Amino acid sequence: MSDTEATSTHAPQAPHPRRWPVLGLLGLAQLMLILDITVVAIALPGMGAELGLDRAALTWVVSGYALAFGSLMLLGGRAADLFGARRIVLAGLALFTAASLAAGLATGAPLLLGARVVQGAGAALLSPAALSVVVRLFDGDERNRALGIWSALGGGGAALGVLLGGLITAGPGWAWVFFVNVPVGLAVLVVLARILPVLPRAGGGSLDVPGAALVAAGTGALIYALIRAGDHGWLDAVSLSLVACAAVAYAVFAAWQRRASAPLMNLRLLGRRPVVAGIFVIAVATALMVGVFFLGSFYLQNHQGHGALTTGVLFLPVALVTMAAATAAGRVIGLTGARSPAAAALLVAAGGFLVPVLWSGTAAMVTGVSIAAAGLGALFVVASATALGGVAPHEAGVASGIVSTFHEFGASAGAAAVSSAAAAGITAHTAARAASGFDDAFLVAAGVAAGSALIAAWLVPSADD
Repeated sequence: MSDTEATSTHAPQAPHPRRWPVLGLLGLAQLMLILDITVVAIALPGMGAELGLDRAALTWVVSGYALAFGSLMLLGGRAADLFGARRIVLAGLALFTAASLAAGLATGAPLLLGARVVQGAGAALLSPAALSVVVRLFDGDERNRALGIWSALGGGGAALGVLLGGLITAGPGWAWVFFVNVPVGLAVLVVLARILPVLPRAGGGSLDVPGAALVAAGTGALIYALIRAGDHGWLDAVSLSLVACAAVAYAVFAAWQRRASAPLMNLRLLGRRPVVAGIFVIAVATALMVGVFFLGSFYLQNHQGHGALTTGVLFLPVALVTMAAATAAGRVIGLTGARSPAAAALLVAAGGFLVPVLWSGTAAMVTGVSIAAAGLGALFVVASATALGGVAPHEAGVASGIVSTFHEFGASAGAAAVSSAAAAGITAHTAARAASGFDDAFLVAAGVAAGSALIAAWLVPSADD
């Protein structure tokens, strides 16, 4: 460690005097990363109409960001350990801000999709490094308060994103869902560069770049297969070949992790039932939630004829119900354990997704999705409590990184799956064909939720296990 680093580091018993302003700025940066899924979902129809993007390209606008975010998140956390959290926070924020400017200036699919992937890479650097700073600047009860604020950004970001997406798209236009990140990102970057302390590096070793590349390649192939299925069928030879390639990439990744000197992921954690159950639940919950925002945006704007602002307002109850259900689930799990709430929440979600199939119209869709959101909100708490409840303190960071990775993979897969299931509805030129396509997608979501409820009832440990 250099002399500069040594003099800038505060001892654990001497809390940093600017820790709360640092938390506020890091929280604002994290909020931008979360907003960039839901705020973009509302803008997708307008974006597609202006740039001439087809269904597959619009799906990649969501999935490309989540894919890069998830694939590189563990690498970002490792980089923070090796090169210093301060340096990685600033680098990630600068990269995300620059990519946001490029996305807003895009005039076609190549630049827009490339910028979204770079945004995801910036987010993957920023998010784990920022959380590392928060954990190390706070201690005791203050740390619990700080982490509570950090966790609340998830639900708050979803709620704020749908409303902002509608306001921005209906006002200055879809490009501003990206442009708005630029002044905010630059302001946060300038202030953080002045007040963010240099913290001791957590250890030596190296970056597992091959491991990250294998995960990204495998997941990218799988997402491409899911998107392609909407146009070519679920049993198309090329789509099945892509699934096989994804399986091979994951198998090679697992083998590589056993021999890498500094593996990206601790595979031993994946041998523990609670961790596997937690990542299964988080992946399903995120896939269904992001799928709902993607699907609902097209349903309300293209099929029901609502504007972007109205769509954002209509989705606001969905986001608020998600937050309320998450709060209530935390209390229920403490009394009953996680298994029963997990299965019940998935069944509630399945029932909610059936409502817009049985009854048509805006009111039915918003009601059904709000019911489903009550179940999905509870699942996010179930996933974290299950995966992290039984790990040792020194494993908590690694386990949290794995859960966060599968959260983003779920988001990427969810958008791709519902896009293909609703392909007829998104691209249809007649009301009857559009309604049929959206019904198919809601039925798929209901089936996934119901099937996952059966798996959760078996996989999630009970209170007595």
